[in-house]
Amino acid sequence: MKLAHWMYAGPAHIGTLRVASSFKNVHAIMHAPLGDDYFNVMRSMLERERNFTPATASIVDRHVLARGSRKRVVDNILRKDKEESPDLIILTPTCTSSILQEDLKNFVDRASIISDCNVIFADVDHYQVNEIQAADRTLEQVVRYYLDKSHTLDQFVTDAPSVNIIGILTLGFHNRHDCRELRRLLKDLDIRINQIIPEGGSVEDPKNLPKARFNLIPYREVGLMTAMYLNKEFGMPYVSTTPMGAVDMAECIRQIKKSLDILAAPILSSKRVDYESYIDGQTRFVSQAAWFSRSIDCQNFTGKETVVFGDATHAASITKILAREMGIRVSCTGTYCKHDAEWFKEQIKDFCDEMIITDDHAEVGDIIARVEPSAIFGTQMERHIGKRLEIPCGVISAPAHIQNFSLGYRPFLGYEGTNQIADLVYNSFALGMEDHLLEIFCGHDTKEIMTKSLSTDISPIWDPESRQELGKIPRFVRDEVKINTEKFARRKGLLNVTVEVMHAAKEALS
Repeated sequence: MKLAHWMYAGPAHIGTLRVASSFKNVHAIMHAPLGDDYFNVMRSMLERERNFTPATASIVDRHVLARGSRKRVVDNILRKDKEESPDLIILTPTCTSSILQEDLKNFVDRASIISDCNVIFADVDHYQVNEIQAADRTLEQVVRYYLDKSHTLDQFVTDAPSVNIIGILTLGFHNRHDCRELRRLLKDLDIRINQIIPEGGSVEDPKNLPKARFNLIPYREVGLMTAMYLNKEFGMPYVSTTPMGAVDMAECIRQIKKSLDILAAPILSSKRVDYESYIDGQTRFVSQAAWFSRSIDCQNFTGKETVVFGDATHAASITKILAREMGIRVSCTGTYCKHDAEWFKEQIKDFCDEMIITDDHAEVGDIIARVEPSAIFGTQMERHIGKRLEIPCGVISAPAHIQNFSLGYRPFLGYEGTNQIADLVYNSFALGMEDHLLEIFCGHDTKEIMTKSLSTDISPIWDPESRQELGKIPRFVRDEVKINTEKFARRKGLLNVTVEVMHAAKEALS
């Protein structure tokens, strides 16, 4: 647990609540003080969904501190069981109420005896894990609970190719759009979708998960633990390659074919799909990203620097797309998923100059200020950093603002996702020209020259002659010249900028 003004991943109980809220007719109860019960507001504001099951707060107040929580928690569980008739109630403390060290598992066991619905206690260490890890663990716990509970589990596997999509959940970055695109992809491949959990699923669905031929895990953050459990207990293969970008799309489809071949029957389907022909046709005619990467518009980005930061799945995928598919230099890429650092390093080791694993946004800001990239691809926080430094930013990962929960169709996965990402990359660079155009047409006239930096490095001092020379440069390129000259001076260890240093910097840039 960490005390911070701003965090990339929220506290553990938010992950548990996201999983509970994604399932149909599942009710979550937080054992929490006032102030920790903001989930419902966040959920309704960002997802803009009209109908969802709100979480209930079992408030920890001075009376609870004096008498203990057992009666209040049990009463709240029984009340919600009577009022809502849910299929499942999940009880979770918050990191604040965990300090009380109460035996909530005992409270759940007591309530389970009396209530009509199933009740479980979220088995998460709120001091050791964050929102992402807790969501992954809670989903695995729910699936394990219902599979263990089902004594009449059907062991047969479907004759036709079938798949479970695991890890689509509420408040996920473009998860609903991605799910729609995955449905289209699997339909094209003539693969029937057996279950999608947790988003929109029922807790009765997990008992049917073993009927599918394999599991598809679109994001590493949530669903991987469930897939590993199903692989261990039922021998179900899983595909965890994220189908983002043309290259990884092709690799994901080939892995899907490999997973189906493991349990291949003589005739799996009435319609045979040529996977390689499908990949070729989609890459050339549906996805415009391959064509765009060879166009003059994309070639103009050659040599420009970028910084990428986000969760492990999106940061790794976007880094590979920029470097491998679009020829854009990634100066630094990083993730706040410290628990998945080894996988992340392995994925992006050949595609960037520098990598960073941190959950400290100030550290990320200092790197961006030092590199001074042409564009940033990150979270909502990197967007704020970009605004301060006047560097354009494309949001590619949670945490995100409400504007990134778009009403329109904007997937990041699949072949349509490649088009959306290409648009995002192009617009992030191109829109960076807007300030220059505004200055050309007198949209604003800022004669005061500002230094763009978040770091504590001392900027070189400009002498009167060099300032006079800088003032002769047209406004729309003046800031760029100043930044490049100061960067050159710092690299050479110079404390003062003279006219000669300006000329030397110009020669070096040329």
